[in-house]
Amino acid sequence: MRDYTQFYIGGEWVAPSGSETMDVINPASEQKAGAIALGQAADIDCAVEAASAAFPAFARTSRQDRVELLNNVAAEYQKRLSDMADAITEEMGAPSWMANKMQAPVGLGHLMTASKILADYQFEEPRGAMMIAKEPIGVCGFITPWNWPSNQIAAKVAPALATGCTMVLKPSEIAPFSAYLWAEIIDAAGVPAGVFNLVNGEGPVAGAALASHPKVDMVSFTGSTRGGVAVAQNAAPTVKRVHQELGGKSPNIILDDADFERAVAGGVKQVMLNTGQSCNAPTRMLVPAARLEEANGIAAAAAAKTTVGDPSEEVAMGPLVSKAQWEKVQGLIEKGIEEGARVIAGGAGKPDGLNQGYYAKPTVFSDVNNDMIIAREEIFGPVLSIIPYNSEEEAIAIANDTEYGLAAYVQGSDIERIRNVASQLRAGQVTINGANGGMMAPFGGYKQSGNGREWGDLAFDEFLEVKAVIGYEAE
Repeated sequence: MRDYTQFYIGGEWVAPSGSETMDVINPASEQKAGAIALGQAADIDCAVEAASAAFPAFARTSRQDRVELLNNVAAEYQKRLSDMADAITEEMGAPSWMANKMQAPVGLGHLMTASKILADYQFEEPRGAMMIAKEPIGVCGFITPWNWPSNQIAAKVAPALATGCTMVLKPSEIAPFSAYLWAEIIDAAGVPAGVFNLVNGEGPVAGAALASHPKVDMVSFTGSTRGGVAVAQNAAPTVKRVHQELGGKSPNIILDDADFERAVAGGVKQVMLNTGQSCNAPTRMLVPAARLEEANGIAAAAAAKTTVGDPSEEVAMGPLVSKAQWEKVQGLIEKGIEEGARVIAGGAGKPDGLNQGYYAKPTVFSDVNNDMIIAREEIFGPVLSIIPYNSEEEAIAIANDTEYGLAAYVQGSDIERIRNVASQLRAGQVTINGANGGMMAPFGGYKQSGNGREWGDLAFDEFLEVKAVIGYEAE
């Protein structure tokens, strides 16, 4: 049982201002796994004051100092890699193999990538007699989600440390264990007191206090579009910078010359990864109408092969993160059936033999049109909608007919044709034939999928202000 009822503020573990706590539930067992304290506005204020006090000195540290600091954090993270994986499996149900091979290591990847970028990053650019300087924005507020918990913390903390910013992290109260490990790692690495601070709490209380705080210069939020709107509204009166990585309903266009077995089966597997709880999951599969039944057969077979069960075992899918998430996914599956979509795999309810735990069936709908709720709402579960199209132009139109624009996917054999399709998709990241962009691929969206970018060198820009020093070079 984990007892995480203190906050990390100013380089120390401190008691919260109040006495309210919250149980953390293991989604595989539906049993209590630990407890956290719920922070109030007063706790956020203390953390922001600590970050504000630490900023002037940290902002003026040298590039080499921060490279060494990032390397120290990475070394400590490496030591706790298996602990991080165990925490992620316990708090949000990722299968152990996935937590160890993907969920935990990606946090380390962001630290190593930020260190490498920082070594050569251009903070100053002379333009004649003028100097363009990029300087740390100040105190940053981070509000992170439960679905890829360490990844989303690292995607914010690593570039913030690299650029000389200080920060306050409010992780998801549903999956907070990994954030506590982050604080322990930061402490062990010798990050100066006040540079990193951790306060737990609920969004409407601690999150709102962080977003609205007058001494927070930038707030970075990852979560639902509804949550992102609330953060932006809370931040608006203080005119701080707002970075958002929000929802998605990503199209996966399978062209008529694609390797159908590979493209369709691979698309199903990607949707089911992390139990469908990824904002960039390719949940709308667009296939040529003439080959719909062929695609249905492949997709149904792929879903049937997706094993579901205890995340400590060798299964493809663990549980959904919470009872509320399970109920949401079930409600949308039932809505799809009501709308007339055809269930070709899975459906409502729990898989056979899994009565305890928030497990869902790997579900595939066919005969979906893009006006259906299951084609428009982000379900955030293991649910795929197959949508037929009659022409390439129609496929592109359907793909772009969404309020989101986080990711898109194109499969085919003619690279020039694929590039032409990709160029017309309104999404922040377009993946061709399952290619891997690595740690340098910018991540963020168009439209209601947010603004700004994470990952790689473009992430640094979110944490920097631009200053023009005119007359820098004397005539």
